[in-house]
Amino acid sequence: MVRSLLISMDAAKVSENIWDVWHRNDSLLQPLWDHLRLHHCDTLRSPLFPIVLTVSSYFLLCLPYLLCDLMGNKWPLVQRFKIQPSRGPTPAMLLRCLGVTLYNHLLLVLPAAVAQWAWRPPVPLPEHAPTLLEFMGGVTANLLLFDFQYFIWHLLHHRIRWLYVTFHAIHHDYTAPFALATQCLGGWELVTVGFWTTLNPVLLRCHVLTAWAFMVVHVYVSVEDHCGYDFPWSTSRLLPFGLYGGPSKHDVHHRKPNTNFAPHFGHWDKLFGTHAECSFSKGHWGPAKTDGCHDDKGDAMDASQEDNTRSTMGIHLKDD
Repeated sequence: MVRSLLISMDAAKVSENIWDVWHRNDSLLQPLWDHLRLHHCDTLRSPLFPIVLTVSSYFLLCLPYLLCDLMGNKWPLVQRFKIQPSRGPTPAMLLRCLGVTLYNHLLLVLPAAVAQWAWRPPVPLPEHAPTLLEFMGGVTANLLLFDFQYFIWHLLHHRIRWLYVTFHAIHHDYTAPFALATQCLGGWELVTVGFWTTLNPVLLRCHVLTAWAFMVVHVYVSVEDHCGYDFPWSTSRLLPFGLYGGPSKHDVHHRKPNTNFAPHFGHWDKLFGTHAECSFSKGHWGPAKTDGCHDDKGDAMDASQEDNTRSTMGIHLKDD
């Protein structure tokens, strides 16, 4: 009984300390921030750090999905969640996307990183960490702002034929997306996405820890949107009421290019009438095959856009 009483007192003391921290407006993230700031100061202050963080996060987050693609039908339990089970990426597709990604990073990202390292002074690190509310709110606000920016950019690049053919068509070479296709982009699109990802935390006056977290979260949800699998832990399944699009909605966009333009959330497509749903046959754990897709409008526009792109530029969609 004495032991139980001591445990209760310890639990009460911990709760009291947490309340004191919250009441003093100190952050529960402060110990973590102090450790990073005091032990890794030079690394974190380098202008190269955000670029190294996002690039390394991208390739690390692609690895699990890449393994699923390579194993294919050898992992039947995983293949149950494949959105288009008959259309897996071939080694040639994977190598091509990897080549485009490395080419863009060497030609565009690396020079930008070197320029920042040479011209930009080290980033000052604030003494105090953001509060949990500031941290979570900042990440969410950045995702919402980027979602709006890219929705407009994406919509224009599909509506204006020259923009689509010149800059965006490369991303639609595959109607069944996979993780390594996430950054199979034209240089203009990669620069635009990188610009917004870097600028938005500054516009929203976010703590640098919040900015770095947003960059990693943004990379994660972007890879997840393109992964080609709709797992039970997908973000779209964790957030209620259809607030988030997720891999199934973005998969529809690659098959019906004039729908589902928003990269993450669903509200802009619903407001602009470009939202499309996709229904699946349900197994015990999740989708096993695609039954059909239903959009508000745009089937004829999709076909016209693909035919025009093929005839004018010789671009062929790779379905298998």
